[in-house]
Amino acid sequence: MPLIINQQRVNDDTWLRVSEEQPLPSAGDRLVPWALWCEHKATLKAAEGRLGVLIEPDQELEALAPDLPDLALVAINFPSFADGRGFSLARLLREKYGFTGQVRAVGAVSWDRLRFMARCGFDALEVPEERYSDDMLQAFDEISVRYQGAADDPRPLFRR
Repeated sequence: MPLIINQQRVNDDTWLRVSEEQPLPSAGDRLVPWALWCEHKATLKAAEGRLGVLIEPDQELEALAPDLPDLALVAINFPSFADGRGFSLARLLREKYGFTGQVRAVGAVSWDRLRFMARCGFDALEVPEERYSDDMLQAFDEISVRYQGAADDPRPLFRR
């Protein structure tokens, strides 16, 4: 799947997405589902490489908060276009929990959501192949003036 990081297309994704059915890799950048993280946290931390956790939109961030210093990536799944809970999770990760690692959107990522995702704190967006085009990068510049503060710039317009 095409990956946009910091509003630019990236060809090399170093993260290996591990499923619950496969054995845990002993090295490398690993992105694991929340359930696998909870079950094998010690083993994953002992291995070489960076760690990431894939969470669903109904995840309680309080349960993840103690582990954030050990993570380089938190991926948030958008199971459908109608589910916007991931926007709130990203903003909470950045503003309430001070997470400075990569926050990645996966699942139902589309052109009309890119700008809003970036404003909420996502810096990486995994776009399904059938929805991606090189023109998508223009979505970030479609609106040049924003009235509200957000995770990308907390100052409202009258403070800028």
